[in-house]
Amino acid sequence: MDSRAEIGVFGGSGFYSFLSDVVEVRMHTPYGPPSDRLALATLEGRRVAFLPRHGRDHALPAHAINYRANLWAMRELGVREILAPCSCGSLQAHIHPGDFVILDQFVDRTRAREDTFYSGPETRHIGAAEPYCSRLRTLAVEAAAELAIPHHSAGTIVVIQGPRFSTRAESAWFTREGWDVVTMTQYPEVSLARELGLCYTGIALVTDYDTGIAQGREAVSIEEIFKVFQANVGKIQALIRALIPRLGGDRPCECEAEAHRARLH
Repeated sequence: MDSRAEIGVFGGSGFYSFLSDVVEVRMHTPYGPPSDRLALATLEGRRVAFLPRHGRDHALPAHAINYRANLWAMRELGVREILAPCSCGSLQAHIHPGDFVILDQFVDRTRAREDTFYSGPETRHIGAAEPYCSRLRTLAVEAAAELAIPHHSAGTIVVIQGPRFSTRAESAWFTREGWDVVTMTQYPEVSLARELGLCYTGIALVTDYDTGIAQGREAVSIEEIFKVFQANVGKIQALIRALIPRLGGDRPCECEAEAHRARLH
């Protein structure tokens, strides 16, 4: 059984249910169990590890996800590059449900999440000025354009604690700040990946208008989010399929180097 992988994808079973050679493995990490079993498969000639960050039955709300175990398990399998789709709400009128946002910045509004592998006695200070892998983001933008997927080539995502949605006042504040979309995941996933020297790209699917720009609309509901998400799963699958052949080989980006620099302090 080939229990190694080069590329990791965080996403539910809908992302790999169409594959025929899936092998599931249960991983154990120093940080506890990952969200679920990892599914290994060959896609576009590459070994890929899939992990539903919420668990395959969506049993884990965002604040309860063991992000450290998830990232550690990926690295233990040999993963060096991670594609991380997520759903989000739009904070700006020009960003519409069904659009994809290839993220380049985040704003952390979470609390008390385990967000580092280095809580002492060893301490490392990872740089976060450019938290997402610029190389992977460029590749994702190119692939989205080729597939004619409506997308935004950059964007700032606000990560809230959950499980509740934002109040209208909070959402309006995020909009006034000029931030683009809001979600409950991405942090600390992206920072943990950087601590491990992994390349990580966030691909946000807009499922709704958040309450701050939805004047005259009903507040967002989980039913509407799942409806839009399911309608666009095929586009996410297509984008992942298009990206995977472009990955691998040398990584001329700062991700591994930044992890190394943090190790020197």
